[in-house]
Amino acid sequence: MIWKRTRKSHKGKQDPVIREKKQADLDMLELAAAAGEIDLKYLDESGFCAWSEPGYTYYQRGEQKRLEQTQRRGRRLSIIGFFQPLISFIYGLVIGGVDRKSYIHMMEQEASDAQKMGRIRVIVQDNGPIHRCKQVQQLWSKWEQMGLYIFFLPKYCSEMNPIELEWQHLKKDELAGKMFEDELELAYAVIDGVQARGEKVKHSTQRVKFNSNSSG
Repeated sequence: MIWKRTRKSHKGKQDPVIREKKQADLDMLELAAAAGEIDLKYLDESGFCAWSEPGYTYYQRGEQKRLEQTQRRGRRLSIIGFFQPLISFIYGLVIGGVDRKSYIHMMEQEASDAQKMGRIRVIVQDNGPIHRCKQVQQLWSKWEQMGLYIFFLPKYCSEMNPIELEWQHLKKDELAGKMFEDELELAYAVIDGVQARGEKVKHSTQRVKFNSNSSG
């Protein structure tokens, strides 16, 4: 028996040719960001429930253990975040799933910041439905005029997005094995966890509060 972290993967569904090309493009963007030519941020959404699944468990060597889903307590709390490694983590929380209104709210803020700074900002993200919905596509040209551009990752390549590691650390290090009475208690724990994570790796944190017209 061995003791190790449980993980999820979609690598078997990846197109290796597309992934290689996209990785080369992303490498160039990261070099430009390191040289101070652009701002590069990584966007993603994730979710939390009132109980946290175990991060580690016992395995028979050479075998993969599967955990059967049980009934969850309370409603889901979702997070949308923009991660700029070693610099900042900006996020918003909503009850339920992140919808296009919350996504647009956050992207509009990023576009406005890019315009004020007079500097190109690139957002790396996956091909989630809200990222490509008709209402969002109608805003792409406006955002580009403001200096905000989107770089889409290839399908099933979440490991190319470093914000995924932030979700893992938040869930497995800050919230692992905890249970909460309601969504409010869970939200405070997530806020505290994000702050603690920021202090550990030395990046600033900022929580965006959605207005009454957004989902949060």
